[in-house]
Amino acid sequence: MKSHYRVVVIGGGVVGTSVLYHLAKMGWSDVCLIERSVLTAGSSWHAAGGIHALNADPNIAQLQAYTIDLLSEIEKESGQNIGLHMTGGLTMAGTPDRWEWLQSAYRTFQSIGIEDCRLVSVEEAVELNPIMSGEGLLGGMWADREGYVDTTGTVHAYAGAAKKHGADVIEHNRVLELNQTLEGWEIVTEKGTINCEHVVNAAGLWAKQVGRMAGIELPVSPLNHHYLVSDTIPKLEELDFEVPMTVDLEGFTYMRQDQKGLLLGIYEVDHEHWMMDGAPWEYGFELQKEDTDRIEKELIMGFERYPDLQNVGVKTWVNGAFTFSPDGNPLVGPVPGKRGYWTACAVMAGFLQGGGVGKSLAEWIINGEPEADVYGMDVARYGVFAENKQYIKETTGQFYSRRFIMTYPNEQLPAGRPLKMAPAYSDMTEAGCQWGQSWDLEVPLYFGGKGFEETPSLKRSNAFDIVAAECKAVRENVGLLDISGFSRFEVSGAGAEAWLNTIFATKLPEAGRSRLAVALGEDGRLKGDLTLFNWGDGTYWIMGSYYLRRWHMRWFDDHMGADVQVRDLGDEVCGFSLSGPNARKVIEKLSDGPVGDLPFMGCGAFDIGMLRCKVGRMSVTGELGYEIHCRMGDHITLRKTLLEAGADVGIKEIGFNAMLSLRLEKSYGIWSAEFTQGYTPAMTAMDRWIDFDKEGFVGRDAALAERDGNGPAQVQVTLEIEADGADASGYEPIWQDGNKIGFVTSGGYGHTMGKSYAMGLVDVASAAEGMDLTVHIVGVERTAKVIAPSPYDPKGKAMRP
Repeated sequence: MKSHYRVVVIGGGVVGTSVLYHLAKMGWSDVCLIERSVLTAGSSWHAAGGIHALNADPNIAQLQAYTIDLLSEIEKESGQNIGLHMTGGLTMAGTPDRWEWLQSAYRTFQSIGIEDCRLVSVEEAVELNPIMSGEGLLGGMWADREGYVDTTGTVHAYAGAAKKHGADVIEHNRVLELNQTLEGWEIVTEKGTINCEHVVNAAGLWAKQVGRMAGIELPVSPLNHHYLVSDTIPKLEELDFEVPMTVDLEGFTYMRQDQKGLLLGIYEVDHEHWMMDGAPWEYGFELQKEDTDRIEKELIMGFERYPDLQNVGVKTWVNGAFTFSPDGNPLVGPVPGKRGYWTACAVMAGFLQGGGVGKSLAEWIINGEPEADVYGMDVARYGVFAENKQYIKETTGQFYSRRFIMTYPNEQLPAGRPLKMAPAYSDMTEAGCQWGQSWDLEVPLYFGGKGFEETPSLKRSNAFDIVAAECKAVRENVGLLDISGFSRFEVSGAGAEAWLNTIFATKLPEAGRSRLAVALGEDGRLKGDLTLFNWGDGTYWIMGSYYLRRWHMRWFDDHMGADVQVRDLGDEVCGFSLSGPNARKVIEKLSDGPVGDLPFMGCGAFDIGMLRCKVGRMSVTGELGYEIHCRMGDHITLRKTLLEAGADVGIKEIGFNAMLSLRLEKSYGIWSAEFTQGYTPAMTAMDRWIDFDKEGFVGRDAALAERDGNGPAQVQVTLEIEADGADASGYEPIWQDGNKIGFVTSGGYGHTMGKSYAMGLVDVASAAEGMDLTVHIVGVERTAKVIAPSPYDPKGKAMRP
């Protein structure tokens, strides 16, 4: 064991060995893996080893597809047999909604390039898997690239291939301490001390303790998971093929063949946490005793779905723990505030996602950015609120129990809520507000009235008319929206202007003005569509999406300049926006200053009633608007003041559902849909905001190369769709003459125009206005047409009266 390495990976499971392999293969051979026991000791050895390319998150689906392609490669590189069985797989639906969802999901997979799947009838499914009963099923989806691996062999294949590229693997060497140094990290182990630039926590069941060694509280928890392996089934002995991997969504079970028996795994509703503070250090190849009483309901359904199980015994029970995050996705990436400390944990589907996680993290460490957009598994998607043990228990348990339960796009889940509430939350609830969640904060969706309950649906819900009324209020009178759910960062110091000119590709606003600010990564892809305020007193504000607070703050910290301070105001400042033709009448009643005379995108500090507020004249609704920012303690008074002042002009409280409808009618994109770190400025028309004459901003060379090159292959368009009772939401495929030419980034109903709209990325050749296309919506193909941006008020006169 050397005393210094460039990177040390802690944890010898499938994720840790994959990270090691990818680092070494990409040229960083001065790396090692430290394992407290032996490789696979933890969760890897007892995992079921299932693999499939399908995932509801398209970016994670692509990483899973990469993992599947990689498996054969590491087998060849290492010479280690991984026991790969590509059986194909079935996912079965047993309710009308689920079958409808599966048909919709099939189209989503087509959007992201997964072409080797198809919908199947119950009869065909039973032919493909003759030991499955088709009773109660409505249909299914077949995928070619599904199967399973030998878990121990796969871990050793990753490790063996890594060693051939120069990496070291050190077993029987527990980490005792982690100490941050000026150069990186000091790792005190049982066999001595190692210094390194980067340390990767891939410790699985021990990730919690390895995080705490560095003063980090990771939102992870182990939960127990059951599967059984049956004795030999005579019917399987008669077949000349291996039955496919099969998921019975309504039965909470997954199944694969194991020799001539079946492996039946269960995601039971009655979940059970295990060792929430991390596994004992001596734990490794032990299991918990099976708890058949707790999983009785799911067992019965499983034995009914596969009747042959009723005639044979159970050869093996496995009840072992896996680590889960609050949303079930991995926790990957650099931990904010701990330079050189990286996570690769909570990868509950390690053999399915481990290859993609290893690739992305190695790219991140070596190149500064992963190739794929991995926000869905970025550790920075959680803040301090997720360190709370009760929050972790509720949310990880909710995910586990709902692993096979259908979640609707408009459904609000209860775990970990309500957590943070704006001060006027109770008053708004009394006024009929229905709430959603953004990060840790409750945000208003719409005002349905006390006692209203929205019906979960894949189509337009019973809240449709409520949102329509809110949109009408904004277009004709004035709407009041709680905007506590925006992030706000204060930038100050002598170096503030110089730093902002570096971090943003946009020209900075003059004093008393605001501007859309585009941030780019070094590779020229988007890092933010933010709003920058110049208050004229030497301070600036950066505003953006609330749920990206920690993600953006990490980016700012990683590119911090001299003599500049950036402060997150998310727990100090909140506010409301006024939008609509009567917005000026409301605000002028409350201030004797020139707030009503603010020019479009102007900003300043004003008295609003008895409150001193910061005000910006802007709106994402396409109407005359003002964003009014106040201290948290003033939120209740500000709401009451604005409602009283607007009573005689028909002011109406609205939620973000109305705002999303109104912004679609203006072709305004939003982050995580039209704008992501996977897209470039020219793809999304954000290049029009870039000041290419400005020197030294992050991503300038890449942005210039895109501008001066052949241009992107796909560009953003607005579509008008002949929809019927359902609207596009995202990742639906877009077709032209039977050829897939793009996908929807977001969609919905434009209540003012009375039409269904979507925004999407399409091939350049298909982006011309008037182009006739089709879009699948909830599995049904609908006609669509490319239209000019901003179908409502295309010249923007309503915003600038």
